[in-house]
Amino acid sequence: MNIPSLKSSRHSGFQPSFSKVFGLLILTASVALLLYQLGVLLTTREVVRHAFYAGMVAAASTAIGAAFAVFTKQITNRMLDTLMGFGAGVMLAASIFSLILPSIEIMQEQTSSMVMASSKVGFALLLGAAVMLLMEKAVPHEHFFKGTDGRASTRLRQSWLFVLAIALHNIPEGLAIGAGYASGDGHSLAIGIAIQDMPEGFIVAMALIAAGYSRLFSITIGVLSGLTEPIMAIVGATMMEVSTAMLPWGLAAAAGAMLFVISHEIIPESHRKGHEFFATNGLMLGFVLMLILDTAI
Repeated sequence: MNIPSLKSSRHSGFQPSFSKVFGLLILTASVALLLYQLGVLLTTREVVRHAFYAGMVAAASTAIGAAFAVFTKQITNRMLDTLMGFGAGVMLAASIFSLILPSIEIMQEQTSSMVMASSKVGFALLLGAAVMLLMEKAVPHEHFFKGTDGRASTRLRQSWLFVLAIALHNIPEGLAIGAGYASGDGHSLAIGIAIQDMPEGFIVAMALIAAGYSRLFSITIGVLSGLTEPIMAIVGATMMEVSTAMLPWGLAAAAGAMLFVISHEIIPESHRKGHEFFATNGLMLGFVLMLILDTAI
């Protein structure tokens, strides 16, 4: 009978190497340091803390919307398109009244020239849209209805492509919340985004269910999809608070990113099934609602 040697027995099972253990320790220490710095940041920076809270409210709103999928067996494409149009209307009004107009006002105070202020805001809008375009092209993701997009998208599982698409979609919303609070007027913007996040979470969950995923998985992804917003809200508020000169640029860039998502993703998706009339009515209703929130309330 052959008895395995001591050398072979040592390698018969899982033997973590020193490099793997060291790498795991480094990763653990980095995460711990990141959480500690986050705690310090939220404790010492009131603006960042408020932006984080607002981002969490938006994430909770997304989760509530996704949870409604528990009680919904099926939803018509017409209703989905109407809800997407509503979300586009809220984001469009938020981009104009909560981001672009304050950006122009602050930029005019800094430059004392309306032409120069408008030109700089326009450039920042294009810059924000360009960043989203680059991310959209570089990161593989799955659109809700029109299929895969981005580099090497076929190498990833379809479910994770959906997750990446949702994360990309929520990045400008979180940045907008952070930039809004850094400008001192983020409440109405945060409320508007939270309102449109509720149907968005529902749409995400129902779209995944329609794509063949289990109801539990779809709702879980819908709930988790909103977590991008508080993270990006912290990033936006921190960056804008560090330099007041960056504030109007950040507001306009966030608006440009939101406008890119509206035009490139939401409106085409809401018109794809032939329900342009209902999607447009939803957009108008969302726009008016956000207009009232931002100007009257």
